[in-house]
Amino acid sequence: MESSLSENEYREQRIVNLRRLGELGYQPFGQAYQRSGRLSEIREGFEENKKVCIAGRLVTKRKMGKSLFAHVQDGSDRFQIYIKKNKIGDDAFAAFKVLDVGDHIGVEGELFTTKTGEPTLKVTEWVLLSKSLLPLPEKWHGLQDVETRYRQRYLDLIANPEVRDLFNKRIETIKKIRNFLVDRGFCEVETPMIQSLAGGAAAQPFKTHYEALNTDMYLRIAPELYLKKLLVGGFDKVFELNRNFRNEGLSRSHNPEFTMLEIYEAYGDRQSMMKLVQDLILDIAQSVFGTLKVGSEENPVDLSQPWREVPYKDLIKEVTGEDWYDLNMEAAQAKAKSLGIETDSAWNFVELTQEVFEKLIEKTLINPTFVTRLPVELVPLAKQCEDDSSLVDVFELIVGGREIAPAYTELNNPLEQRKRFEEQAAGNPSKIDEDFLMALEYGMPPAGGMGIGIDRLIMVLSGAEAIRDVILFPQLKPL
Repeated sequence: MESSLSENEYREQRIVNLRRLGELGYQPFGQAYQRSGRLSEIREGFEENKKVCIAGRLVTKRKMGKSLFAHVQDGSDRFQIYIKKNKIGDDAFAAFKVLDVGDHIGVEGELFTTKTGEPTLKVTEWVLLSKSLLPLPEKWHGLQDVETRYRQRYLDLIANPEVRDLFNKRIETIKKIRNFLVDRGFCEVETPMIQSLAGGAAAQPFKTHYEALNTDMYLRIAPELYLKKLLVGGFDKVFELNRNFRNEGLSRSHNPEFTMLEIYEAYGDRQSMMKLVQDLILDIAQSVFGTLKVGSEENPVDLSQPWREVPYKDLIKEVTGEDWYDLNMEAAQAKAKSLGIETDSAWNFVELTQEVFEKLIEKTLINPTFVTRLPVELVPLAKQCEDDSSLVDVFELIVGGREIAPAYTELNNPLEQRKRFEEQAAGNPSKIDEDFLMALEYGMPPAGGMGIGIDRLIMVLSGAEAIRDVILFPQLKPL
């Protein structure tokens, strides 16, 4: 039986079939083929006896004496075809029987409906467009091996329709984001991915060397500083939707290459960004995913409820107790350990508190939550709160237990920005972006800014458990 054959034996059998098809006058790797439309369009415009030409991958084939039924599939749909020996001729029928599941064919014929009510194409002519030399996975019962699905995504897309549907939703989401922002007067821009100084976030960059200039360069960790320079230059509503790179670990929610949307609006602030992101996500959920109840059955997310807004300190106190901010460092470490937090003696109080937030609080915030008023040490590019200079006017939007979007009332004071850069650089002046500071000194308008992790947003909306499920070709450990 076929199932007992090894992959090499399958391949040898298919090469025999390839040669046989050639002998019958069918070239194994054909030319372009003029289709009447994609299969979804053929189905949508179905009319009895209508003549059409379709093309796709042969995915099933059922022999029935002097006739057979089969299905072809393209990127949009699957469609049944019917081949009858006395309709296409003995030679063409004999050649069709030599085809393997996985071959690409072009088919011409007339549409009709079977007794079971299925739209079908009655074939009058067919051509071979491309021969498949390797068998499709598990004879179309679905590709289940996770490692194979990630490493050979093309097989995953062929074998698992729900995977193809997920990535079609990702494509529609990105298109929706662009249209949404353009309709609101934002301009899409492009900024450098190769930079002389990796700024805009606290992360480990990928380093490379530019031979022509004999200088070290970095793949960007964020486009933020360049986009703010555009605010200085008079672009008052800008966004960039592109790749960021961070030379850090792989996990269920981290990939070293990821898609980010960054948005900046002159004369806006944290609150204007809050309204923008809520409108955007609700629009995507309704128009692309068709519901405001998103996520998985195990971890549902309700976007229809009022989105909670809560200060960072209040969440910390809910877990650690009302006296947390009155504790000295030794007592705070003891309290954290009692809550199951592994502490580091090198941490300061802000770092310890952030560990409590990340390990105990973030994962519990399932329905959309704006966490506001974070410590100034955590967000060096944001403006301080007017009523408390130890805090910054920001939010982190947490949905489904994951941070989806941070947003700030942007810091536009060049003197304060220099001070914070110097504190962050810890005595290393090469880490201070002097060009950005000079741009600020020419005057950047008050602004709101926001970053949205597109991969994580798709995870939340689709219910995917791992970031690799929503990236077509995720980074994997070498074999």
